[in-house]
Amino acid sequence: MAEHLTGDLTDAHGRAVRPEPPSRDTPPTVIVDDLHITYRVYGATAGKGNAPAAFKRILKRQNSPALREVKAIRGVTFTVRRGESVGLIGRNGSGKSTLLRAIAGLLPPTQGAVFTDGQPTLLGVNAALMTGLSGERNVILGCLAMGLTPEQARERYDDIVEFAGIGDFIDLPMQTYSSGMQQRLRFAIAAVKSHDVLMIDEALATGDAEFRKRSEQRIRELRDEAGSVFLVSHSLDVVTETCSRVIWLDKGQIKMDGDAESVVKAYSSATSH
Repeated sequence: MAEHLTGDLTDAHGRAVRPEPPSRDTPPTVIVDDLHITYRVYGATAGKGNAPAAFKRILKRQNSPALREVKAIRGVTFTVRRGESVGLIGRNGSGKSTLLRAIAGLLPPTQGAVFTDGQPTLLGVNAALMTGLSGERNVILGCLAMGLTPEQARERYDDIVEFAGIGDFIDLPMQTYSSGMQQRLRFAIAAVKSHDVLMIDEALATGDAEFRKRSEQRIRELRDEAGSVFLVSHSLDVVTETCSRVIWLDKGQIKMDGDAESVVKAYSSATSH
């Protein structure tokens, strides 16, 4: 099995060194087999499926708008092995977030299958936080939800708050936080323990350079603690520095799958025209 880097390994220029990919003898953590995800929506134009429009149709005895299918993921197949950090890139609407939700078990496949070794954890912009409760309560509840004991949650509380950089806001309701503060706290809570499969959807897009650097190092540590990490980000620099492998999605299909530098270079060239 190839050796994996530690979080502080750098090259002569001080840049993080990407790890060698794991060998084929390394056990897989995620297998995606001919995955198709199809959404079914009403109407071809915006507004036709909302409640006021439906009420008007009832009053006028009009038929419902036609059912339309949107193929978000189309025949995606790949295997991720323990110790890999995989970046997902592609234009908006290419299927990145949908793929993560399917791996997390939040979206049933229309066709095909997803197999995971262990419990996948999805950290994204829609990760659940109880906005009426304080940041402190959310930290404790989040830790408990991930399987930590109350004692373990209390032991790690200070580290989570410090990592998130929330400061005195930790005692205030979450609804008073900016979106960036909420996202930093989500990441800090999720990153407090190792995960079999951790999926991060744009979590590093918020915060200052110092927070992004801490987050990137923590991702490397999580990967080296024997789990696998998926990262969706529009920041190609973050993907290149953090991930050992990149999958480029285009219109719900895999356009390219390979080492981070090669795929990001090809994607940048294709999207710069």
